[in-house]
Amino acid sequence: MINYDDKYLKRGASASKSEVHSAIKNTDKGIFPGAFCKIIEDRLGNDPEYCNIMHADGAGTKSSLAYIYYKETGSISVFKGIAQDSLIMNVDDVIAVGATSNILFSNTIGRNKHIIPGEIIAEIISGYNEVLKMLNDNGIEIHSCGGETADVGDLVKTIIIDSTLTARMKRSDVINNDNIIPGDVIIGLASYGRASYEKHYNSGMGSNGLTSARHDLFTKIYMEKYPESYADKTPTEYVYCGKYNLSDGFGHGGLSVGQAVLSPTRTYAPIIKKIFDTIGRKNIHGIVHNSGGGQVKCRSFGRGIHYIKDSIIEIPPLFELIKNSTRTDYPEMFQVFNMGCRMEIILPESFAHEIIDIAKSFRVEAKIVGRIEKNPHSNIKNKVTITDPNGKRIVY
Repeated sequence: MINYDDKYLKRGASASKSEVHSAIKNTDKGIFPGAFCKIIEDRLGNDPEYCNIMHADGAGTKSSLAYIYYKETGSISVFKGIAQDSLIMNVDDVIAVGATSNILFSNTIGRNKHIIPGEIIAEIISGYNEVLKMLNDNGIEIHSCGGETADVGDLVKTIIIDSTLTARMKRSDVINNDNIIPGDVIIGLASYGRASYEKHYNSGMGSNGLTSARHDLFTKIYMEKYPESYADKTPTEYVYCGKYNLSDGFGHGGLSVGQAVLSPTRTYAPIIKKIFDTIGRKNIHGIVHNSGGGQVKCRSFGRGIHYIKDSIIEIPPLFELIKNSTRTDYPEMFQVFNMGCRMEIILPESFAHEIIDIAKSFRVEAKIVGRIEKNPHSNIKNKVTITDPNGKRIVY
């Protein structure tokens, strides 16, 4: 089997981000240390009943694949999806702590002007505006404050697209994952399909694991044609070592392999906003956005918790394609990718069916994927057990 973290390191990245976690381990965790995002005192209004959140994220190396897709097909609209990736990776993190209004947004684009024309920048900005309108139409109050486009060709080979959000909310509205307790159930929301607020079928890819996914799926022809799309020091045996062309048929949702990997990151904000309005925030003990860290992300939240996921949402074909192409085993895959479930809501079972019905009203599959028990081995550390499609229990 292939070790994904080893391949990440050879490609100049890290699946575990161990160096990053080490660098920030002693930093202040904010006033709700157990929440999904760092939350601080209300520095914007100095009101003790309120708090502030600032969050930064982006589309990552997905933008490099979008560049190749644009060069191969001439389709500039692919960059609207990258704008959505950049924005939603922030929105769905802050929605996990309960922020649904008083959200301000700004973006940062760093490009190599020699190969990224102004029309791409215009398409990205248009993409941001379309997603912002969709969110506001669905009750998420978010406002654009402009952004910065920098020509940094000495640093960036193609383009990098990042965003920052700032939110102000009542402390009483915060979803604090420290409230997760044994007896709760875990409701998973599918990352694939076509939600009522989406224009196209979604493969479920999201914006994590793209460094390896694109190199492991796509053929060496892209290494030869687009050397600007990968790091110079990456060993050539790890560069575009798959067997697929971007245009190859995928057989799922009418997508090509390229379109599947470039599916814009789904937001769950409209669904979670309706859940807040319907059952109330106090009944929700935790929300986990399965981004970096995949299905094991939850391990970072709570104390002495055992997350048992023994009825996972069906894994969509794209992740099976990645798994088979790389000969990677399920234990590695679950740590890198969302595997078809990118949002989890944790609460008493009595509310489960109501949440599942709300998700399905938006045409998003949802189910009870597991439960919370006490970790029998520690009152502090958490563990995760996932039952894979073959019935094998994997312990993290």
